Amino acid sequence: MAHYQSDLLNLLATRGHIHQLTDADALDALARTTIVTAYNGYDATAPSLHVGNLASVMLLRRLQQAGHKPIALMGGGTTKIGDPSGKDETRKLLTPETIATNITGIAQVFHRLLDFGDGPTGAVMVNNDDWLAGLGYIDLLRTVGPHFTINRMLGFDSVKTRLDREQPLTFLEFNYMILQAYDFRELALRHGCRLQLGGSDQWGNIVNGIELTRRMNGIELYGLTTPLLTTADGAKMGKSVNGAVWLNEALLPGYDFWQYWRNVDDRDVGRFLRLFTDLPLDEVARLEALAGSEINAAKVVLADAVTTLVRGEDAAQAAAATAAATFAGDGLGQDLPTLTIGPEGIGVIEALVALGFAASRGEAKRLIAGGGARLDGQPVSDEAQRIALTTGEARLSAGKKKHAIVRAG
Repeated sequence: MAHYQSDLLNLLATRGHIHQLTDADALDALARTTIVTAYNGYDATAPSLHVGNLASVMLLRRLQQAGHKPIALMGGGTTKIGDPSGKDETRKLLTPETIATNITGIAQVFHRLLDFGDGPTGAVMVNNDDWLAGLGYIDLLRTVGPHFTINRMLGFDSVKTRLDREQPLTFLEFNYMILQAYDFRELALRHGCRLQLGGSDQWGNIVNGIELTRRMNGIELYGLTTPLLTTADGAKMGKSVNGAVWLNEALLPGYDFWQYWRNVDDRDVGRFLRLFTDLPLDEVARLEALAGSEINAAKVVLADAVTTLVRGEDAAQAAAATAAATFAGDGLGQDLPTLTIGPEGIGVIEALVALGFAASRGEAKRLIAGGGARLDGQPVSDEAQRIALTTGEARLSAGKKKHAIVRAG
């Protein structure tokens, strides 16, 4: 691991956040002598970010912890086009109203993880629609277009992958890299921003912004990317068997969020503690060295710490209490996913599918046949069994890690 002179790059390196730097020595020197303003951009394609976005949000948090100024850029303008990076298909175009609603939802996590204010290191939230909406397209192409060559644009991974697979890439999406480069230039001129942060798939877009600003304004900018995050078994971060692991409570219950971290692979514990928590590194080293079943204690620390950061202390405590009650075998944790049923009841198969514990009726039948479905701790042996409750509630489980409350309506 490289050793840096600035607190900023040392912090990012020791926490495992650095994959690529455009000019490490120059950025290191700059961070030692001045407050660096840096940004990361987030398109508003959903009403919440997910776990796959958390590493980039933590980058902004680390930046502020090291005494620098973060900008969270909301892509109100670029969302109207869609970033082709890492995507096999064209994004669905969203209405301005949906984009605005999504930005409101996305902003929640930043207000938990960053300190906003007017001070020199106070975080700022900016919307690129403020400058992109007013651009005349022909004027933009005349001003910025000459600094891009089609030859080079065709070579970027976000474009090349689609073409190699013979998947459509619209001309609308093809313009995205021009607008992202323009964003970096605008933030440099408007806010004195010198550094763009992003995932490793954004490297080409970041370099475009650096080169555009140098050619048009003679300002030197810098780029830093994080590693592509996958779990130890090769899966992409942010996905679970039941779908995306959303950061907002409205899209994913607190217990499910907590449980995602509690169930990570043993091999990921140390890395995730460094990336996604503020625990001291010597404590992280102690926790990741735990062997055998003791590593589960480290996973609980991870789940508590991440849930506290993202959802708040109350959410973390409620989820931990639910886990304790559930795994004790005689409790119904009140933070579990809930399915409310009417007086007519519901079949176990339908309940398993409704809760997302099985993707289909066939999968639910296989779960029952294999002894993996339990009602109040007792195996379900009859796939035709129904859950009928006039009052109260019951616990439905799938395997050892999925539990839910079925409640009389």
